[in-house]
Amino acid sequence: MNFKQRVRNLWGFFTTYEKIWFFSIVILSIIFAFIFPEEETQGVNGKLIMALYLVDIFSNVLCELLISKQSKWNFLVSLVVEVTEILISIVLSYRFATLATTLFFWIPIDIISFFNWHRHKDMDQEELTIVRKLTGWQEVLVVAAIAVWTVVVGYLLTLVEYNGIFSDNPTLETIVVYLDACCSAVGIANGLFILFRYREQWIAWYINTILETIMNILAGQWILLILKAGYFTNTTYGYIKWTKYIKERQKKIDKGLVKE
Repeated sequence: MNFKQRVRNLWGFFTTYEKIWFFSIVILSIIFAFIFPEEETQGVNGKLIMALYLVDIFSNVLCELLISKQSKWNFLVSLVVEVTEILISIVLSYRFATLATTLFFWIPIDIISFFNWHRHKDMDQEELTIVRKLTGWQEVLVVAAIAVWTVVVGYLLTLVEYNGIFSDNPTLETIVVYLDACCSAVGIANGLFILFRYREQWIAWYINTILETIMNILAGQWILLILKAGYFTNTTYGYIKWTKYIKERQKKIDKGLVKE
């Protein structure tokens, strides 16, 4: 297969809606980069910060699309997302709970998830991965674990002194620390849901996006709000697609057409 055919197949892999959604976010992000240029922060050139934001947005929206399509290739794109977000946290000297979670949890989980999804291909549609949903008691345990993590990790981070972008406002800094702790906890839940192919990863992503949006506003990261708007729309789209797939697969299982 030549390069031109590969490009044609890749283009055909996405629906019209998915292509419109992707390019809308990309174009809006570039426009915002010119309207709201980043200033120098912590001695780092604003153009470098903006470049990191744009890479973060482009890789995130592609990753989101691939997850909604139940494609294992989302995890390779996700590695680009993780490295970019680690660099952003280091450059701005903030959100260290998320940084640690990304470094020690998300990167390993992406690699493991790639192979786990590869092992659970849908035999009728091999480009899809088989997905499922949580039971009630599992949801209760997850919520309790998130609450405990938020309180404990948030408190520990308030004991750490660092010169970040909120250091001139201790109250705001404390609020962001706890939001970040909760965001990291929800992120871990989201990662585990993705690893084990649970639909509830979309609900976790809704919550994560809300927390991220609040922190972006507090930090004045206006360009990243475009990404969050994209998250809200695609998360709804992904949840509907996964739910539809789960229902259709369950009907096949009930009829004995496929094994559970």
